Amino acid sequence: MGGDTPTDGSSGTELNSSSSATDGDGNAAECDDVFTYNGGRVDPGESANIRYGISETYLGDPIRVPVTIINGAKRGPTVCLSAAAHGDELNGIEVVREVAHDWDHSELHGTLVCLPVMNVPGFLAQERYLPIYDRDLNRSFPGREGSTSARRMAYQIFTNFIEPCDLGIDFHTSTRGRTNMLHVRADLDNPTVVRLANAFSSNVIIGGDGPAGTLRSEATEAGIPTITVEMGEAHRFQRRLIDRALTGVASVLAEFGCHRESAVHWPGWRVVISDDDEKTWLRADAGGIVDMKHGRGALVEEGDVICTITNPFKEEDDIVAVEAPFTGLIVGVLENPVVYPGNPLCHLVGLERDTRTALEREQRTERSRSELR
Repeated sequence: MGGDTPTDGSSGTELNSSSSATDGDGNAAECDDVFTYNGGRVDPGESANIRYGISETYLGDPIRVPVTIINGAKRGPTVCLSAAAHGDELNGIEVVREVAHDWDHSELHGTLVCLPVMNVPGFLAQERYLPIYDRDLNRSFPGREGSTSARRMAYQIFTNFIEPCDLGIDFHTSTRGRTNMLHVRADLDNPTVVRLANAFSSNVIIGGDGPAGTLRSEATEAGIPTITVEMGEAHRFQRRLIDRALTGVASVLAEFGCHRESAVHWPGWRVVISDDDEKTWLRADAGGIVDMKHGRGALVEEGDVICTITNPFKEEDDIVAVEAPFTGLIVGVLENPVVYPGNPLCHLVGLERDTRTALEREQRTERSRSELR
């Protein structure tokens, strides 16, 4: 059974570890919390790169997810960083990899569980869903033994690497043909989730407990407060968003005492959307070719034309103008410029006056910096 035992690399689980179970003064480790999973363990002061078997292919070969465990020598929370539950969502992969392999964790308090690619079959095929009857891994948590292939995979990931954690950050991008500005989605009825969302230091936090079967929803329900970070678009690395997300991770690790030498980051302004009346998806009422007038992160006034939809002849009588129903911020926007009626065009959230003023000030500063470069 996938994940039952460590192996030499031919199947199941591969383990590659290094030990440094002392603190910075060379004394014995202050923490005795061992991280265990089915088939192995990572002691305090050790790190491990694991390829953990969660299923098998049509040929009977193992499907293995890469996992990096960094168990600090000092006591602290266990934090999970996960990405690519959808196989074409790549930005989060680089965030998790850089935290795991490029950062200095010599003074880490607690444990980091880093899952850069959860949907390995989808990642290999560069598809959003599992290429097994198009199952959505991010609607299959916490999973179940003896169930569908997606739920079996989800069960292996959840029980071995999510349940042992105290906190979680799950990275996503928009689906193909759309893009998101970086923002957090969180259950605002959970105080620890709220603290986690605030600590990530994004400008926008959108409330909601999430659909059933999503990692953040099921982990939070199981007592592991978890947020979703949405950032950018599928099928690419977007360096600016990756760097911004790394700032958020550093801020979380500072807030919860994992990296005590770091500072919690304040983004400068923030809007928290807790009510459905404060947000809306604008959808096309006509099919055609879209001319988008504003990109993600743009501030639009009530009545502004966000986009127009035309037929191939651009006949003036058939031009459909889509206007902003209220003054707000475009969080998500269409990238693929063709639509059927009902297709989403953009995700708009409302702004209070003080937040709008802070945003306008930031945008003026960004424009000034761009002019100087």
